[in-house]
Amino acid sequence: MTIRDVNLKDALGDRYLSYALSTIVSRSLPDVRDGLKPVHRRLLHAMRELKLNQASGFKKCARVVGDVIGKYHPHGEQAVYDAMVRLAQDFAMRYPVVDGQGNFGNVDGDSAAAARYTEARLTLYAEAMTQGIDEDAVDFRPTYDGEHDEPIVMPAAVPNLLANGATGIAVGMATSIPPHNLGELCTGLIRLVKNPDMTVRSLVKAIPGPDFPTGGILLQDPESIVNTYESGRGSFRLRARWEVEKLPQGQYHIVVTEIPYTVQKSKLIEKIADLLLAKKLPLLGNLRDESAEDIRVIIEPKSRAVDPEVLMQSLFRHTDLDTRISVNMNVLDASGVPRVMNLKEVLQAFLDHRRVVLLRRTQYRLNKIDHRLEVLGGYLIAHLNIDEVIKIIREEDKPAPIMMQRWDLTEVQVEAILNMRLRSLRKLEEIQIKTEHDALTQERIGLVEVLESSEIQNAKLIEQLEDAKKIFGPKTEVGKRRTSLEDEPDEVIVPIEAIIEREPVTIVSSQKGWIRSMKGHNVKSEDIKYKEGDEESFVLKVLTTDKILVLTTIGKCYTVSVDKLPGGRGHGDPLRLMLDLHKDEEIVTLMPFHPQQDDSRTYLLASSDGRGFIIPSAQMIAQTKNGKQLMNVSGKAKLVLCVPVNGDSVAIVGQNRKLLIIQVDEIPTMNRGRGVSLQRYKDGGISDAKFFNKQAGLTWKIGDRTRTETNLISWLGKRGQAGRLPPVGFPRTNKFE
Repeated sequence: MTIRDVNLKDALGDRYLSYALSTIVSRSLPDVRDGLKPVHRRLLHAMRELKLNQASGFKKCARVVGDVIGKYHPHGEQAVYDAMVRLAQDFAMRYPVVDGQGNFGNVDGDSAAAARYTEARLTLYAEAMTQGIDEDAVDFRPTYDGEHDEPIVMPAAVPNLLANGATGIAVGMATSIPPHNLGELCTGLIRLVKNPDMTVRSLVKAIPGPDFPTGGILLQDPESIVNTYESGRGSFRLRARWEVEKLPQGQYHIVVTEIPYTVQKSKLIEKIADLLLAKKLPLLGNLRDESAEDIRVIIEPKSRAVDPEVLMQSLFRHTDLDTRISVNMNVLDASGVPRVMNLKEVLQAFLDHRRVVLLRRTQYRLNKIDHRLEVLGGYLIAHLNIDEVIKIIREEDKPAPIMMQRWDLTEVQVEAILNMRLRSLRKLEEIQIKTEHDALTQERIGLVEVLESSEIQNAKLIEQLEDAKKIFGPKTEVGKRRTSLEDEPDEVIVPIEAIIEREPVTIVSSQKGWIRSMKGHNVKSEDIKYKEGDEESFVLKVLTTDKILVLTTIGKCYTVSVDKLPGGRGHGDPLRLMLDLHKDEEIVTLMPFHPQQDDSRTYLLASSDGRGFIIPSAQMIAQTKNGKQLMNVSGKAKLVLCVPVNGDSVAIVGQNRKLLIIQVDEIPTMNRGRGVSLQRYKDGGISDAKFFNKQAGLTWKIGDRTRTETNLISWLGKRGQAGRLPPVGFPRTNKFE
């Protein structure tokens, strides 16, 4: 045994690269020519070898799987059977390749019966995929053990890659191609044969978009569809098909008749039921499944006053009734190299493959005709010299060389003459030979013209595509378009009450940042328990449809939906885990925000160094857990105040116990910034601010009493001044409340 020192990094790299290439080429990515992965190609070939065509009966799937793993595909039998099952599912394949008999699963996600119970044969579509495979249409290679041969690619009389689509995850790359309508693909291919220079945009006129086996509605802007097909990457928005059924007394219910592709109906219904129990769909009254072979999911509204459009919009937002189908046309080209192709490149690759198949089948037929003509020529010579031929055969030990020399025959001709039956020596047989010879000669002329003329080849390709269109086109049951195409609809405004049930709750937040939501507004202080060493910080009475604005010392605002907060049992959850807070970031205040009610409200944001500005509440909403930067603070300055604007004047008091009153219109309204100077300080910073109407006077609390000061001339000033000491009796805390 030889031991070699090898760098571990190089060894791992080489081996991983080999594994990656094997996964990409031999498992995960389909071939652009026939749209098949190796396991699917081997399944078709094995079933064809077993003569499981439409003219024959069914055979057990276990027999097929055994042949596949024994001869061609040395992998797990369950993996092969799962691949076979999918090829038979009419809800997974736009054009099923396997004609299954027995339980092959359903759209609910139930698995198929065991292979020993199910039977299968090839469909007409599969027969079209293998058409001409015995006529040297494609190359074969030895199987993994060298005992058999398998096709490298199928002849594929139909554009299977786009017709049935493909999905797969390799190493470092993936593919996702939605299924399309075969009739539309044939139309696009015929146009491409006639005009090779046509653009993807022109092709989209014939191939407007995917056509899914489960139907549905494709909601996509036409320009977006063109961009996806031009780049080979993108996504399509697919939505369930639904209709309103009227009931007596003004009642109605909604019937979902088609669900998006790859969505399991049972999981979809389970998801809706969970949302209903969690009170996330307050407009939904009930849900039931009345499906048989067809899809029929009944959605009942809470009341007849509920708008069906609004109800469905709330379902589309929360469930897979509205989903995205990704597009990544990453395939193996004719040379086995993986790359992303656009629509035209995929179609052109198929046409190039079909041209090669046409030429190979034509050459194969030409060779057969040449051989037959050679044999028939020998037969004719034998009939013209029948007596002498019989004499040579009877008298000579080795008649072949003599006959070859006597009439200038080839070995093939002599062998055919010597193998002739006596009954073939009739005069009628001679006439039939001449007729066959003339017919084959004429056919040979046509085949040679096909090999020499690209125009005739194009005509043949168009003829083949027209034949496929007749069998699988829009006039057939299987070829009718199932997915309708519509532009993206105008967005329906869904009130928050349609998504979250409106209920009163009390938000409790502790000083250490633990937050929870308790039902009702009658929560008593003695009923609220905190962790040891912790105590109350904020208690807010809100509704489940509200949001909570969390302002922090670094000038950021975070938004939390009330319905997302933990329940009242226990001590709640740390707010820091819900938001992406920095370690030195402290919470300044929590404020309720009522959508559509507080949109017009404004607030004063003030930093510790006395700077501030007014901001509309609608601009404070953050869309992500990272928050939204509102006030830019620097150095030691921090955001310390957020005060609602309510009045024509604002009183500002500093930590130095100086009071300044300015007009509200002196403070600018901004969406973000550092703000302007509100009050000037030598030491300390801002302590509190309060808005009020100057005519009514400034009020503050002293214990349980409220004091009002109407003579405010001494403290009136301009923005940025220092102010004066407050009136006698002003709180020593320098706070208005």
